Amino acid sequence: MTDYNVQLTFDLGDDVSLNRDDFIVSKSNKDAIAWIDSWPNWPVNVPGLNIFGAPSSGKSHLANIWRSKSNALSIENPSLDVIGVRDLLVDHKNILIDNFDNSWKEEPLLHLYNLIQEIGGSFIIISEQPVSQMDIKLRDLASRVSTMSTVELKLPDDKIIKGVMRKLFKDRQIDVSNDVVNYLCRRMERSFKEVGRLVDRLDKISLSEKNTINLSLARRILQETC
Repeated sequence: MTDYNVQLTFDLGDDVSLNRDDFIVSKSNKDAIAWIDSWPNWPVNVPGLNIFGAPSSGKSHLANIWRSKSNALSIENPSLDVIGVRDLLVDHKNILIDNFDNSWKEEPLLHLYNLIQEIGGSFIIISEQPVSQMDIKLRDLASRVSTMSTVELKLPDDKIIKGVMRKLFKDRQIDVSNDVVNYLCRRMERSFKEVGRLVDRLDKISLSEKNTINLSLARRILQETC
């Protein structure tokens, strides 16, 4: 049996927990998390779900929440072989396709989709753009994904950026003022990866200089990227 269960590369960095309790809900992601929370009680006419969004919008966090909840098999191998597709469902009823784009082989994906429908499982596709707008050559596959429900995960807003940043500082047992958090949030790149990078950089510099993390240090760290 070929093993297609590949470790996910998470948007949030190594220091952030990817559990449901750590997911900060705001306007940018409330629709997407509502779908995950309502599983397995999706409408009977929903064959699957496509969650799409820009890089570092939190897609991998959502994927991990659903994977843990549903015991889904995570596949992110574009070279999936049709011969081994049925074997993938021996221990799993639900499938998560991560980082889907036009590089994926279409026939095995269609076969997998049909098998999931036959056994009454669930199917989620994670992608940067809506699957229905991709140039899918296989007509049967294009037809099936066009019937999937689609939800966009937008870039993190201020509430999420600040919440993740505070949690990262708290996890490192660092007390940082709201002024510093607000200052960084207004000026930084809008991504979870950047949140993790800034917190790590601030922590290391403050330790090496034996100083607290204040506005002066935050300003200096941001200037490094300019």
